[in-house]
Amino acid sequence: MAILTNARMPVETVNFHLWQPCNMKCRFCFATFRDVRGTVLPEGHLPRRDAERVVTLLADAGFTKITFAGGEPLLCPWIIDLIRLAKGLGLTTALVTNGSLIDSGTIRDLRGILDWVTVSVDSVRSGTLALIGRMTAARAADERHYLDLCDRLKDAGLRLKINTVVTAANHLEDLTGFIVAARPERWKIFEVLPVQGQNSGKVEPLLVTPGQFARFVARSRSVEAYGIRVVPEDNDAMIGSYAMVDPAGRFFDAIGNGYTYSEPILRVGVRQAVSQVTVSRRKFLARGGLY
Repeated sequence: MAILTNARMPVETVNFHLWQPCNMKCRFCFATFRDVRGTVLPEGHLPRRDAERVVTLLADAGFTKITFAGGEPLLCPWIIDLIRLAKGLGLTTALVTNGSLIDSGTIRDLRGILDWVTVSVDSVRSGTLALIGRMTAARAADERHYLDLCDRLKDAGLRLKINTVVTAANHLEDLTGFIVAARPERWKIFEVLPVQGQNSGKVEPLLVTPGQFARFVARSRSVEAYGIRVVPEDNDAMIGSYAMVDPAGRFFDAIGNGYTYSEPILRVGVRQAVSQVTVSRRKFLARGGLY
């Protein structure tokens, strides 16, 4: 369970998966929240005012950074206002997106209120992206699309991070040339994580061995010569090291068989809710979560 000392949250950063719907169907996704939508939240997201209350309570409780995730958070029609609210509350703001919905208008709206943008890039090969389900309307992106997107985000003054999930489909791929060209400040490399009830039944053919993951990471470290920080996270590093809030406004963890959810923040408050899940500050710091 999370240990709170001196009225502090166990970690500084909270990930708010505010939006269950997504416009992609990645086979490895461990944040599908089909269970949430099928039981407690039929629409897959809180009403706008409730989401705003959750963000306000998280800030009041002592979190200093909030990452908006999904699903795909840019499907939320009021995501810009929610980010603006978080920024006004003094939080460092971040967004994790598949990048498919970012246009010039979105970038203009994010300028000045969003500190970090994380783009999920698992491959720059359209065939591989199609194989894992990272595509929209039967179309997958390519290297040119991702490089152009990264350039436009950085030109707008946003700090760039790239997330890559290593699976059986891409573990032999060398992304270092793309990463050097994209020049993110951080490159987070995840080992594909199986979670019962989230990606079970789809993820199994995509699982990798510890050796395959380690070799992908070792091959990728060459980008550090260009000032890009490589942050690898195997399954053990991921589990229990994040403060995460689901689309229904509950903290959750993946310590057991599938996700375990707290009582809703709007019912019991942040301190009681976060105490009902496991968040290890030691593991959070060990994986470089403080930045």
